[in-house]
Amino acid sequence: MEKAVHLSTKNGPKVPGEPTKTGTSMVDTAASAVQSFAPINQIHQHLCAFHFYAYDMTRQVEAHHFCGHINEDMRQCLIYDGPDANARLIGLEYIVTEKLFMTLPDDEKKLWHTHEWEVKGGFLFMPGVPEAIQRQDLEKVAKTYGKVYHFWQVDLGHQLPIGLPNIMMAVTRDGQLYPEMIKETEKQFGVSMDKERASRAYMKGPDHGIHPLANGGGKGLKLEVREVDIKPVESVPRVFV
Repeated sequence: MEKAVHLSTKNGPKVPGEPTKTGTSMVDTAASAVQSFAPINQIHQHLCAFHFYAYDMTRQVEAHHFCGHINEDMRQCLIYDGPDANARLIGLEYIVTEKLFMTLPDDEKKLWHTHEWEVKGGFLFMPGVPEAIQRQDLEKVAKTYGKVYHFWQVDLGHQLPIGLPNIMMAVTRDGQLYPEMIKETEKQFGVSMDKERASRAYMKGPDHGIHPLANGGGKGLKLEVREVDIKPVESVPRVFV
């Protein structure tokens, strides 16, 4: 039997619930006038790329990263299923330089993926930013490693974030992404991935080459729940009930 294919380049189904009421909006507006949103205000760029589930490459999602630098060696990104105001927050990604990646324990390295081919292949881009400007940062991104989790399986049409978080991976060679997904994204954002690939041919990946334990070490990865005993607070004899 042919396996079902799940791919997503558009926002997922409508989230159940009542429309935001005027009173709620007024409270939000008042709070935003006096509160600081310093972490969110550090976001400085929008990257569009593709992720697939680390245990199932047939499930592919267009992922919009809104990123900010913690320092020169690390940035953190909120991931949405689209660039619009009603987009769903579906995951997050940490991006580190090769220098920081090499300090990680070996068991940890397999959870991280490379960005070399994602960048050089033209599959990662900054919507609306001229290519010449993009290249100044993407030269750095091509040398980095990323660790990404998705919490909302929009490719299955879930109206709410259901199930466990999923480890996600990125493309490492041609032929992994569905052509129809590429064409849909190119049409939506007015880009040519082939053109961008040609302009990035000079870029280099990690200085020491792609680490053999990265990208799952070449194997699939999936999170599973396992029941364990929980150590309670001494003054509370029961944990939850």
